[in-house]
Amino acid sequence: MLISHSKHLLSFQKPAKTSRGEYLEKPSWLINLGDGVIHGTGEASPLWDLSIDGNADIDTVLSLLPDEISESDFLSLLESWEPGTNCALPSIRFAFHTAYLDYKSGGTGIWVNNDFTHKKVGIPINGLVWMNTIEAMEEEALTKIKQGFRCIKFKIGALDFDAECRLLERIRSKYSAFELEIRLDANGALGEDTALEQLKELHRFSIHSMEQPIRAGLESMEKICRESSIDIALDEELIGIAPAKGKALITRLKPRYLILKPTLLGGLDLCDRWIQVAETVGCGWWSTSALEGNVGLFAIAQWVSQKPNIPYQGLGTGALFMENFPSNTEIRGEYLWRK
Repeated sequence: MLISHSKHLLSFQKPAKTSRGEYLEKPSWLINLGDGVIHGTGEASPLWDLSIDGNADIDTVLSLLPDEISESDFLSLLESWEPGTNCALPSIRFAFHTAYLDYKSGGTGIWVNNDFTHKKVGIPINGLVWMNTIEAMEEEALTKIKQGFRCIKFKIGALDFDAECRLLERIRSKYSAFELEIRLDANGALGEDTALEQLKELHRFSIHSMEQPIRAGLESMEKICRESSIDIALDEELIGIAPAKGKALITRLKPRYLILKPTLLGGLDLCDRWIQVAETVGCGWWSTSALEGNVGLFAIAQWVSQKPNIPYQGLGTGALFMENFPSNTEIRGEYLWRK
């Protein structure tokens, strides 16, 4: 197989803010695998502050790869890039794996054959409200609800906690839990000593779940998962861990949900292994994009579309960028559809 790549800079239409900071732009690499006639494409789009390869010299990594590689050597390369190895490069592995799926399916960009890719059904997604001023967040949430979203996810944790509670109270006064599912994502911003009390306060707003309430790796996460009045979903906690070792972690922490981000976890096949872990320990899951461009987003959407009884997914980020790769998807109401 022939290997080539190109680098692109994706600029945000407005700053994408989380409790860790904000993104103004991010690099993305398109990976091509082919035989001179057919080629498949994947996208490597690491996050500088979150991906374990976010600060890797990806240009150098890619430049050192051979121009041509046998299939067996390629599969060995994928194995060497898995989380938990000395050469772990999850975002690159995700890109090469999806490029390989595309290439083996004829290089059309569509490697799943189902009702989603045939434009018959859409994937249910949440409406994401990025961190901003309280007023701007409320306006964005109400706009998304009017657009048809019945699941809204708020990024919280960096603003005044009482103000965030009042925001949720106003939203909930207009829309009951039967009308609107509310998810929260703290990105690890809650205090280790105060998280349980804050979760108790938030519980009165009928919250579906809280993603990553405290920083990953803290011993108190086990107690929080056990005693929280809101179901806990783990996100950053999974980064850098091989699914085989993750089973012991999830068995110990006992979260209600896992958040699967293929770019951060190393690929769609590794996310399948995480789903097996989730099923073994009896917890649910959903997928979320990690600010990929449209190539990566469509790959995740195809993968998710194969799963049965999927809940709301976090896949509506493609419109964040001023200039993006050509899109195969569009949002209609609360669903992501193939164009």
